[in-house]
Amino acid sequence: MQKRSLDYLLIGPAFPFRGGISETQHNLAKALKRKGKKVELLTFTKLYPKILFPGKSQFSLEKPPRDLKINRYLHAYNPFVWSKVVKYIIKINPKILVFRYYNPFLGISYGWIAKKIPNNIKKVALVDNWIPHEKGMLDRVVNIHFAKYIDIFTCLSNNVEEQIKKDVKVPIWSGFHPINYDLKPSIDQNKARSILKFEKTTFYVLFFGLVRKYKGLNLLIKAFNHPSIRKQNIKLYVAGECYENQNKYFSLVKKLKLKKKIILDFNFKSLSEIQLLFSASDLIAQTYQSSTQSGVTPIAYHYRKPILVSDVEGLKSQIVEDKSGEIVKREPKAVANGIIKILDKTGTNFYTKNIEKVINKNSWGTFVNNWEEFISKKNISIY
Repeated sequence: MQKRSLDYLLIGPAFPFRGGISETQHNLAKALKRKGKKVELLTFTKLYPKILFPGKSQFSLEKPPRDLKINRYLHAYNPFVWSKVVKYIIKINPKILVFRYYNPFLGISYGWIAKKIPNNIKKVALVDNWIPHEKGMLDRVVNIHFAKYIDIFTCLSNNVEEQIKKDVKVPIWSGFHPINYDLKPSIDQNKARSILKFEKTTFYVLFFGLVRKYKGLNLLIKAFNHPSIRKQNIKLYVAGECYENQNKYFSLVKKLKLKKKIILDFNFKSLSEIQLLFSASDLIAQTYQSSTQSGVTPIAYHYRKPILVSDVEGLKSQIVEDKSGEIVKREPKAVANGIIKILDKTGTNFYTKNIEKVINKNSWGTFVNNWEEFISKKNISIY
């Protein structure tokens, strides 16, 4: 049989949709292309109906990624167009079809499409989350429906692998969340602080990313009320769009009389703003109540910033292995003490030196090499 020209078709969010999933889809495609693979991305005409989307916008204000072919064909919740998507996939005939799966909301459309794809196209799932942070009654039913038509499962953490194993019997590979190519380089901390109008002699703790209940921002705010933090020149900067009622956080800050120590900036951040905020900060805090893995950790690594994480699966193992930060119990005093411990070591570059040692291990190149090796070993022919 004649070899097919397209190696990979990646289905999932991509430009013009914004956010971490889209960005990592772009980076996965770039990493594969750097290995000489031919890659296309297939994304959505419509992703979430407005009633299900809690943010201000689903769309990116960044420029389109260069040198990537992105087609918008899939409507996530209109089944009348799914057959057209199937016809398109069969027409271009990729060797491997990769479904980016992170929410059961996508399981119905993905499952319907995967079922219609012929067996000579290998169907791979790349899973960010298997069990949603905000659970629904039909989540497991939809997950299993989708899984029936997938040949191989891959994911970004051991924690997610263990979740998938409870529901499916196909091969599973677990990797890590790589450091994106698109992140802008670090700049001098004082220069970044000058642009942001940060105080140069103050320590800054950064809480970054979409704000959701499970991410434990309330715990971090309460930690700043602890005497060990109050008496020192330390501030908290919260940067990210709030996917719940933001007034409760403003009220908590006001109640604890922390307005001079905590800045709440509930806006989605561009790559340029990410560069400034991470360059200006002293440590990154992730006081999550639960997690599968975090896209914030590789950003912190890119900017060589120590990380404070709560003692939850999906976060702590990488920090322990790399010695890139501190693990704390999910209570305000422990969080406060962890912040002080990291800041006390900042001058020695203890964490920065450890992060430097593992940068290559956490690259997209390393991820793709291992990911492709696993996929190619499975006995489903892709030619």
